[in-house]
Amino acid sequence: MEQLWQSLKIASCALRVNKLRSFLTMLGIIIGIASVIAMVAIGAGAEHIISEQISSMGSNLILVIPGSTKTGGVQMGPGAVPTLTSDDGRAIKSECASVEASAPNIRVGGQIVYANQNWSTQITGITPDFLIVRDWAIVSGRPFTQSDVDGATKNGIIGQTIVKELFGSVDPLGKIVRIRKVPFRIIGVLKKKGQSPQGTDQDDVVMIPLPTAQRKVFGSPFPNAVGAIIVKVRNKNVLSRAEDEITTLLRQRHHISAKKDDDFTVKNLSELLSVASTSSKTMSLLLGAVASISLIVGGIGIMNIMLVSVTERTREIGIRMAVGAQEKDILLQFLTEAVLLTLCGGIIGIGVGVAGATVVSKILDWPTLVSVKAIAVAVVFSGSVGIFFGFYPARKASSLNPIDALRYE
Repeated sequence: MEQLWQSLKIASCALRVNKLRSFLTMLGIIIGIASVIAMVAIGAGAEHIISEQISSMGSNLILVIPGSTKTGGVQMGPGAVPTLTSDDGRAIKSECASVEASAPNIRVGGQIVYANQNWSTQITGITPDFLIVRDWAIVSGRPFTQSDVDGATKNGIIGQTIVKELFGSVDPLGKIVRIRKVPFRIIGVLKKKGQSPQGTDQDDVVMIPLPTAQRKVFGSPFPNAVGAIIVKVRNKNVLSRAEDEITTLLRQRHHISAKKDDDFTVKNLSELLSVASTSSKTMSLLLGAVASISLIVGGIGIMNIMLVSVTERTREIGIRMAVGAQEKDILLQFLTEAVLLTLCGGIIGIGVGVAGATVVSKILDWPTLVSVKAIAVAVVFSGSVGIFFGFYPARKASSLNPIDALRYE
């Protein structure tokens, strides 16, 4: 331990003699560590955003949408002709053992008006199960009940964006708004959800009972049709089974023969969202890997400077060997200098990286997450770079012949 302490004192003295050269040598490590810290923090922030967006969609979800159909010999695209109904949604919930809740819904853009204010938004016709499927809470007021659906009441629930744009500081509960010229009473306000994985504002929504939307607001030649059915499965282990159950049930209900294609599409949203999450993690690793390249460049710079240092201090090495220093003492001395250089650069780089991540977060309004693990890895990595790239110069110094070293000019 005393020998290591002496090596540290000698190394620090040697680095202070050439302050500018030492700083320029550390610069590569500083930039490398700062880049890794900042890139990993930005990547972690992106991963956090995607994770929140995924969780906002709900868990264990299956989406059923109208499929392509053929009319008069012409193949119609998916959704061109309504093929799903409210009854399909109820049947899925009651007849599929793997299903916990089923939410048929229909969504159309439209204008909502309150007093002299108006706002263009998404109007969604739903059943009580919709909020269960989407894990969406009511922060004030109440959700729809089955009596709202059965009676096709003119009650509405609004998202936080509507509250902000139409009501401001006014409590919206009990207020009358007009949706496509039809008056509705606001009975509930939804909890904030934020953006969806597709980038749309989930809080910019007005929800009304599904039969009310079908009969009194939207108007359609297919009065019982819905745009989609969102299904919540009991747990993730039965997702595949639920898909098969839903497909079999809808084929029976739609009287589709064995040789005909489905007139609906069943999508496992959990798999799609998992792919998005995996892509985000891969991008974070890629950012970290690209930033790590600068660490290698910095390590090569340290090796070059240490080789120069060995050449400049050849006589000093010879004198130390002449008074009894062994090869391991010389090796430890120069290896300590290299590690000290990289560790100092690493510590400064951590500070620069954290500051850079904070600046990016403030300027771009992008969340960045600097983890203790990333900082610990950066310190260990910088020390490893010092050992790896400092070993050859240190080994070269320790293997010098004392007589030749003393003669060196």
